[in-house]
Amino acid sequence: MSDQDLILVIDEGTTSTRAIIFDRGFKPVAQAQEDVDLTYPADGWVEQDGTAIWEKTLNVCRQAIAAAGGADRIAGIGITNQRETTLVWNRETGVPIAPAIVWQDRRTANVCDILKERGLEEQVQAETGLLIDPYFSGTKISWLLNNVDGARTDAAAGKLAFGTVDTFLIWQLTKGKVHATDITNASRTLLYPLSLDPEASWSNTMADLLDVPANLLPDVKPSGACYGETDAEWFGRPIPILSAIGDQQSALVGQACLAPGTAKITYGTGAFLVANTGHEPPKSANRLLGTLGYAIEGGGEAYALEGAIFNAGTVVQWLRDDLGLISDAAESQKRAEKLADNAGVYLVPAFTGLGAPHWDANARGAITGLTRAAGADHIVRAGLEAAAYQTHDLLEAFAADGADVDVLRVDGGMAANDWLMQFIADICDRPVERPDFMEMTALGAAALAGMQLDWLHPDQWANHEAPGTRFEPKMDRTTRATLLDGWRKALNQTLTE
Repeated sequence: MSDQDLILVIDEGTTSTRAIIFDRGFKPVAQAQEDVDLTYPADGWVEQDGTAIWEKTLNVCRQAIAAAGGADRIAGIGITNQRETTLVWNRETGVPIAPAIVWQDRRTANVCDILKERGLEEQVQAETGLLIDPYFSGTKISWLLNNVDGARTDAAAGKLAFGTVDTFLIWQLTKGKVHATDITNASRTLLYPLSLDPEASWSNTMADLLDVPANLLPDVKPSGACYGETDAEWFGRPIPILSAIGDQQSALVGQACLAPGTAKITYGTGAFLVANTGHEPPKSANRLLGTLGYAIEGGGEAYALEGAIFNAGTVVQWLRDDLGLISDAAESQKRAEKLADNAGVYLVPAFTGLGAPHWDANARGAITGLTRAAGADHIVRAGLEAAAYQTHDLLEAFAADGADVDVLRVDGGMAANDWLMQFIADICDRPVERPDFMEMTALGAAALAGMQLDWLHPDQWANHEAPGTRFEPKMDRTTRATLLDGWRKALNQTLTE
C-alpha cells in the first residue's frame, strides 16, 4: 500500500473553516477547526475578511496534517465551501479588494428589484435555473466593481479576478497558478447556464445583463477533477487538489444521493433541501432553484432541484449569543422538550429575508402569538419549530414540481437535536434519517477525491449506507394541521411581496 493513504478535505463554511482528514475507508482520522467571523456593517449586509479565511484555512490544514502523521501521507485534497460568497482580488498580490460579500447579504436587493420590474426573471430562470435574488454572486460582483474605487478600471485592465470561496482557496493554494471553480459553484452565480454539457461556458447574456467583465471569471471544471497542485511552501510538498464542490451539493454526494429521486437536507447556518433529478434539467414552477448537482470526470453527473432556507442554525446562535436565552445549542432541546406545546408562539426568522419558496428579500423576522403566559422557553421552542415549518413549505413546493421526497436524509449541526428531528418528522409527515457521522459536506468532497484516486467507483458510492437513527412521524393529523395553520398566519405577517 502507498504511504499516501489519506485525503485532506477543506470544509470552508459560513462561520468556521475546518480541515478533516479521511482514510481509505472514508473514516475521519484527524481534524482542526477555527471560527471565521461575520460582520454586519449595515442593515442586510454580511461580510467576511477574505485574507482571514485563507490564513485560518491554512492553519487548520497544517494542524490536521500534523495530527495525521505529516504531508507525506496525504494523497489528495478535496474542497467544499459556502456557496455564492463573493470575492474579487488583485491578480498580482492575491489580496481581496474589499471584504467578501457573504451569501446571506442583501445589499443588492434594489438591483434585483429593478431587474424583476423589467420582466427579466423568466428569461434569467430559463438561462440559469435560478431566480433573480441578491443571494447569488452575480449582482455582488457588479456591486464591488461599482463601489470600490478604481475596481471597474482595474477589471477592464485584467488586473482583478473573481471567485467564490473555493476559487479563492485554489488560487492561494497554487499561488495563483490556477484560477478555477467547479460546475456547482459556477451554477450559483447567475452567470452560468443550467447545463451539464462539458463544452458549456459562462453566459455572455448574463454577464452583459449584470455588467460583469468576462475576464474576471474562472475556468469551470467538473466537481471531481484535478485542479492542479498546492505550492510546496504550504505543506512541505505539492499535493494534488482533486475535488471542489459547493457545500450543499457536496452533502448530496456525501449522503450517497447519486440516483434520481434521492434527496437530502442540511441544517447548518441555513438549511438546504437538494434533490437529485438525474439528467433532466429541472424546471420549477414553484420558485425552487434548478442547479447542477455534481459532475465527476469520467464518472457521471446530475442536475438537482434545490430549496434554500436562509436562517436555520443562525436562529440558535441568535437565541444564544444575542438574546442569552440558552448557554449552548444543546440546551435548546432541553428547553423545547419540557413544554407541552408552543402556546401559539411562532418565530419567523427572516433576519436576512426569506428564501424558497417565498423569495422575499425585504421580509424581516417576527415573533407572533405572545401572551403574558409566554416565556423564554416558548421563544426557544419557536426558533426550533421554524426550521420544521420551513422544511414543510419546501417539501410542498418540491412535490408540486414533481419531485416528491419520501424520506428526509438530514445532516448539519441542528440535526444533532433529537427533539427537532422528531418534530420535523411529525410536521412533514415523513421519516427522517440521520447518519451517526454528520459531516456530509466534508464526506462528499472526500468521496469525489477518492474517485479521482481510483479508491472507489461512483456506483459503489451510490450504494453506500451509513449507520444512523430513523425518526418516524407520530403526530396526529389535527395537531399537525393546527400548528401549520398558526405558522401560515405568522408567515403572512412578515411577507412583503
